[in-house]
Formats: sequence, C-alpha cells, structure tokens
Amino acid sequence: MTAPLTLASIAGLTPKLESLNDPADAHALLRLLRLLYDVGRSDVPLGRIFEGHVDALQIISRYGSVEQKQRADATARDGGAFGVWNADQSGEPLTFDHAHLNGAKAFASGAGLLTHALVTVDVEGARQLLLLDLQQTPPEFDTSWWRVSGMQRSETHRARWQNVAVDADICIGKPGDYVREPWFSGGAIRFAAVQAGAIAAVVDHTRDHLVAQQRDSDPHQRARLADLYRAAQSAADAVAQAAEHWSLTDIAATLAHVSAARAAVYAAGETVLTIAQAAIGVQAMFVEHPVNAVLTDLSTYLRQPGPDAQRDRVGEAVASGLLRPCL
Repeated sequence: MTAPLTLASIAGLTPKLESLNDPADAHALLRLLRLLYDVGRSDVPLGRIFEGHVDALQIISRYGSVEQKQRADATARDGGAFGVWNADQSGEPLTFDHAHLNGAKAFASGAGLLTHALVTVDVEGARQLLLLDLQQTPPEFDTSWWRVSGMQRSETHRARWQNVAVDADICIGKPGDYVREPWFSGGAIRFAAVQAGAIAAVVDHTRDHLVAQQRDSDPHQRARLADLYRAAQSAADAVAQAAEHWSLTDIAATLAHVSAARAAVYAAGETVLTIAQAAIGVQAMFVEHPVNAVLTDLSTYLRQPGPDAQRDRVGEAVASGLLRPCL
C-alpha cells in the first residue's frame, strides 16, 4: 500500500516553484503546468494537494495585502502548506460575522495535513476569501464520509467550525475577487495538468507491466500501447495549448482553450482507464498492483464538476469561430 501523505511531502515541493505569484507570462505558466504534470505522474493525490497549495498562494499574492503576502510567502518557504476549501456543506454553509466562524466546508482536501486554508463565505452577496491559520483556528474534521475507491490519500473531509473566534485581519481581497476571470475558471488548467500527468502514469504502469510479463511483442498489446500513448499525448498537448493561449486581455479565448483542455483531458482519461484495464486484465484489479491505485485515483479525480458543461462551452466556442483547429 502507498504511504499516507504528510505535511513534509507537500511543503517539500514549494522550492520547486519558480515563484509563489501568478505566472508572469505563458512560458512561465507552461513551466508551472509541467511541474504539476510531473507531480501528478508520480503521485496523483499529492498532485491534487500540491495544486491546491499553488492555487492558494497565487490567490494570496493576487488579492492579499503586502503584509498578508509576505507572511504567506514566509510560511510557505518555512514548511507550511496551503489549500482552498470552497465547497459549502449542504445546509450548513460557512458564515463569518467579522468575529466568529460558524458552519462547514465539504471536500476539504488535505484536512489534517495543511497548515493554512483559504475558505469562502458569502458577504454582501458575493464570495469573500478568508485565510485561516488552522492551528489557531482549528476545525473539527468529519473523516467518516470520505469512503471512496480512489484518492483516499488526499484526506478530503468535512471541516466544521462552531462559534470559533477569529482575527479580524483574515479577509483576502474584497467580496467577489475570488470569482474574477480568467483566474477562477481558467485556473482549472492547473488541475487538468495534474490529471494529464496521472494519465501518463497509467501509460507508464501499463507499459511496465506488459514488458515485465513479456507481452509487449503481442500485436494486440502494441496496438493498445499506441492508443494509450495517443490519448495521453492528446491530453498533454491540450494543456500546453491552453497555456500558450493564456491571456489577461482576451479572456474569452483564454477560457475557451481551458475548457478545450479540460474536455480533452477528461476524454483521454476515460480512454486510458478502459484500455489499461483491458491490457493488464484482472491483475489491474488487485490492490497490490502498482497500476491499481493510479486507476482508482484517476477515476475519482476525473469527476470534477461539469464535464458536459466544458464540452458545451467548447462547442459554443467552435460555433462562434473562437476555437479553430490549427497546426
């Protein structure tokens, strides 16, 4: 079985980042995405948590005060780990009265591992970001419901605060900043890169299995390897294309290319899950097999919300001429 994630495994990746700010240009974005791709290729749940760490630090650098940014940078470089907990618990949304927190967040990935979390509350009819030091403002974690076949190691739990006193200086930016584009929707390109890395990992494990079993000379298996490569490379290429077209001035084109990348990665992921299991057979179902964790982790991680909506947005962009095939 794979070892549990630790704070050190997350924080140990921070020195690999060129910057804790938003990428300066498309080239810097591509370098960041390649790092996320590599982490996802080596460890899918770690890639998921590290992507949230990157997201949180970029948000703080974008919307926080100079003092908040300096503190976050120093904490991250000193071994801290950050995340973003946005999903409200149904019927129990998190509230903030400028003195106390009440309510809960669902899908709090990295629960028990992170030192800091950005959480969202509704203020003045818009989403407001709060930066919580989880040692000073500790939530109660409900770990009973995260019973999924994959991504168990991401420690994605429910976090709950009951009349917990907080410092007034925890607001990051203004209400509505969190959902500003292209960062809000466009930021999905980061987790698409992690997913693309996980897809490549499936190819790696399938190849290794077939070579070890001396089945790589079978023409049917070679055909499967070719199909696996094509799917994995299409995912990586789509992510790279989205990075190339990233722009803060042409937001519509930026978001269209990110949606295209998400749709391509989703399709490629579904393809490799099917082909890898056909290539390896029942051995892929044994939990001790190296490919098993990658298959189940990827299958779970692909279920990001709204895959049909992404494809619809791509179709709309193609219809309007915003997206056109090119070489």
